[in-house]
Amino acid sequence: MNDRRLAIAAWESLFRAQHEVFEEISCDFDDTGLSQAEYDVLLTVTRAENRTARLRDVTANMLISQPSVSRLVDRMVGRGLVTKRPDPDDGRGSLVQATDAGATAFRHIATAHGASIAQRMAILSPAELSQLRELTTKLRRAPGPDADC
Repeated sequence: MNDRRLAIAAWESLFRAQHEVFEEISCDFDDTGLSQAEYDVLLTVTRAENRTARLRDVTANMLISQPSVSRLVDRMVGRGLVTKRPDPDDGRGSLVQATDAGATAFRHIATAHGASIAQRMAILSPAELSQLRELTTKLRRAPGPDADC
């Protein structure tokens, strides 16, 4: 078993690094007309086939609750960024599709945001970036100590 103190110190370092980097790059959304949450919705939707994703898949990629994602998507529908319709394969679900305006807004911000991320991460070598991706993927896939909570 890993040393508990080392595990806690590593977790705190990971958490603080994520928080500090996130704060630094959050200004990418200033004066863009999109919030970071809206960008995250469009990220999931524009990556999907036909720019369409199930609402539950959008929710799974967000760090906010399902009701909050639903309200956010409804506001985005009102702004013309996405459309929402019933999922023909799941009577209780919905499909969210990026409109041309939503996809254009996403691409515009994604270019600048991607450059900002790349610049911030340039402190790491390609090997370190690969290792970081592998380690974080491993952490995300590992079952927690109490998977039922």
